[in-house]
Amino acid sequence: MILCVFLTPLCQALAQDLEPRRWTPLPPGLNVIGVGYVRTEGDVFFDPVLQIEDAEVSGHTVILSYVRSFSIGKKLARFDMLLPLQNMRWIGLLDGTPATASRVGLADPWVRLSVILAGAPASGNAQHQSTKSNTIIGAAIAAQIPLGEYFDDKLLNLGQNRVVIRPQIGVLHTRGKWSYELTGSVFIYGTNDDFFGGSKLEKDPLYAVQGHIIRVFDMPGYWAALSAGYGRGGEASVDGIASDNSKRLFLSALAIGVPVRKNQGIKFAYIRQRTNTSNDTDLDSLAIAWSVLF
Repeated sequence: MILCVFLTPLCQALAQDLEPRRWTPLPPGLNVIGVGYVRTEGDVFFDPVLQIEDAEVSGHTVILSYVRSFSIGKKLARFDMLLPLQNMRWIGLLDGTPATASRVGLADPWVRLSVILAGAPASGNAQHQSTKSNTIIGAAIAAQIPLGEYFDDKLLNLGQNRVVIRPQIGVLHTRGKWSYELTGSVFIYGTNDDFFGGSKLEKDPLYAVQGHIIRVFDMPGYWAALSAGYGRGGEASVDGIASDNSKRLFLSALAIGVPVRKNQGIKFAYIRQRTNTSNDTDLDSLAIAWSVLF
């Protein structure tokens, strides 16, 4: 039952994974650095046995990102790194008494390596080629590194104190100014041997799928994307005792890209997450990100 207070970081990870244009080919040798800000608010639903009511979560996240494109043989490849810094606050009624908790610090970073398996050659004209390709197929492996702030005597933490591996496979189909992207992922969770109270926390895999409809416009650098995602699974257990808290998460998003200069751009996004279970979170997030290419 105590696991429901551990849900928010996991749900945010799935929401942050709802990213369009991840399979768009980039010419080898390109670097992209960026910084983003995310404002998140939502409701947290607990098991009634815990006597926690009217729980809400709000927070600010600053994300530093780096992307490097290169070639592996005749295949285009890409390395992504995300470093999130968070300021999170939880409020609610604990046994009828108002209670709050706050955490500020580093959350768990993510790294990702992806390869375009078919549909785009490893050449400097990859972006031009992608407009002519009907279909691009890619595969990736991502990892969450347990470097975030974590206290074994607290239930609410920014870090998870465990590795998360995320294999992915994706398809991008382009037709004129429209693109259709589909990605399947599996979140494979390591074991947290230093969970609250000296317990061992384990988690079943979470299976997720996301789709994006992307439109580029006549003015270079302008684009818009409508996204949807679904995640299911991820039942947790403490010391081998299952908690019956398998997730069913529905996500939707709208993103708009606007150029600032020839090598710079800004992205605006709204992300909505809703749960179909009694112990989870409903989140709404607004994001803005700036990136520069060189």
